[in-house]
Amino acid sequence: MVLKTFGWSFAVTALGLVAAVLFGGWTALGIVAILSVLEISLSFDNAVVNAGILKKMNAFWQKIFLTVGILIAVFGMRLVFPVVIVAISAQLGPIKAVELALNDKDRYQQLVTDAHPSIAAFGGMFLLMIFLDFIFEDRDIKWLGWLERPLAKLGKVDMLSVCIALIVLLISAMTVATHAHQHGGTHVDKAETVLLAGIAGLITYMIVGGLSGYFEDKLEEEEEREHEAEEEAERTGKPRSAVALAGKAAFFMFLYLEVLDASFSFDGVIGAFAITNDIVLMALGLGIGAMYVRSLTVYLVRQGTLDDYVYLEHGAHYAIGALAALLLITIQYQINEIITGLIGVVLIAASFWSSVRRNKALAAAEGEAGSDEKTEVSSGV
Repeated sequence: MVLKTFGWSFAVTALGLVAAVLFGGWTALGIVAILSVLEISLSFDNAVVNAGILKKMNAFWQKIFLTVGILIAVFGMRLVFPVVIVAISAQLGPIKAVELALNDKDRYQQLVTDAHPSIAAFGGMFLLMIFLDFIFEDRDIKWLGWLERPLAKLGKVDMLSVCIALIVLLISAMTVATHAHQHGGTHVDKAETVLLAGIAGLITYMIVGGLSGYFEDKLEEEEEREHEAEEEAERTGKPRSAVALAGKAAFFMFLYLEVLDASFSFDGVIGAFAITNDIVLMALGLGIGAMYVRSLTVYLVRQGTLDDYVYLEHGAHYAIGALAALLLITIQYQINEIITGLIGVVLIAASFWSSVRRNKALAAAEGEAGSDEKTEVSSGV
């Protein structure tokens, strides 16, 4: 089971490390290994959240998530994305940006650093909306009941999460403007950039999340139609496309997963510049880590881990909230990547431990109930 799920990850790791040695020697291998660990630690919460969505999808789309999805994750977010943000922020052509990334790494890193406010605002708002929609929903299972119960009551207010997200964005932009003014500059452009990027993140969440939610609600109806269409195809002998067989619901959930992965990868891409400004080593290291996150997601689904450890999803969403806050804070202040990674790990570890304690308590209660029943039966005899 482990080899089947993580086989491609092991293969990609071997190829990536060999490529690193050929590209830059043993030093490059060490950098790629560190970046891989960094990506896995920063994105573990991503795997838990992804698993909660992926378990609703059929086997075909789970395979698409591991194949096409990983190509998007590795080449799109870990290789193309850093080049694109440099091209946009520095107003360069894509080819010029690639040349800059390969030949003038210090200048390239500076341009990425300059683009950080817009990246952090977009990713922070997208992740903040995920967190707010989760905590404002009334759930049967609650991890931190003292906090989640009153928040669930507040969640009955329409559009509350959007209002809070916009208030947070406004405060972030005002903080940037105020800080710039206190230091003798206007920097109105930076505040406007934060506002525009944050609104873009909010709109992206609402569009993609709204579409995926709509089609998720229609999933059962879609599956029934697919079953009828399959029977019709068997009778007529006409093949159906893979996308039609998988359904619109799974397709839009797949898109939602890709946007979610992109938002999670912002901190990994930015954090990687603290280790290296070589785009090739960055792509290799973050790509290997992204592959393990993908495999871990599928493993959690197939093992039913989220069903056994019911608080894991809560811990992951709290980690999302923490990451969203950290991204917004880094618009103005620098935060060590170790802190960013550790917060998510600590929250998920705490939720896992709480799940284990809950399972033990339930098992003990069932054991006591069973012994009481046996006692009643024996006394009745």
